[in-house]
Amino acid sequence: MDLAAHYNQLFTESSKAILDNNYVIDTKIDAKNDNRFGITLLIRPPESIKNKIQSFLNELKKENPTQYYYPNSDLHITVLSIISCYDGFSLNQINPEAYISIIQENLNALKNLEINLNGITASNSTIMIQGFPSNDGLNSFRDLLRKAFQNTTLEKSIDSRYTLFTAHISVCRFRKPITNTEKLVSLLEKNRMTDFGKFEVKEIELVHNDWYQKKEKTQILHQFIVPN
Repeated sequence: MDLAAHYNQLFTESSKAILDNNYVIDTKIDAKNDNRFGITLLIRPPESIKNKIQSFLNELKKENPTQYYYPNSDLHITVLSIISCYDGFSLNQINPEAYISIIQENLNALKNLEINLNGITASNSTIMIQGFPSNDGLNSFRDLLRKAFQNTTLEKSIDSRYTLFTAHISVCRFRKPITNTEKLVSLLEKNRMTDFGKFEVKEIELVHNDWYQKKEKTQILHQFIVPN
């Protein structure tokens, strides 16, 4: 899959949807009784990159202050959603050590992986930073985990929503009507090629999380060090 072409198509389609007022508002993002939880394997970018992302978000906030913006603590790249969030899931239903063991066995696939965060794209509900892995390690790792988990009886729902092959970071979700869709799209176009920096993946996290990866609702189950 050509990631650049995918991100471009996504932006073209989503810009049109936003301009046509066909965007999607997340009605659950402020719900107090949202009990959707799961477990996710993720990568966190370094603080220097997070701060560049916040500079971009500050631009967006000036025109669209009522939308949901991810704080630094919640920014992440999803490696794999192992159990997609659903209402009522809790950790006492699984043995986290069994998941940790499978992930640990396949970590070598991530050696020498860098991710370049360059430009932005969007869906009809979310604004994202585009991520470009430096090699095939990330998707090889994903495929190894898919096969490894498939051969177990562990609870899992990998790829139940869509097959993940990108390395994007979600940074904004629409939770209120957009004040001025033309201004928003213009600002997104201005930042289509903004360089947020690149970093080497040195560790990944397995977390028990809510739908939005909010820090106060996320529990780190294990931190993996990627082999040199």
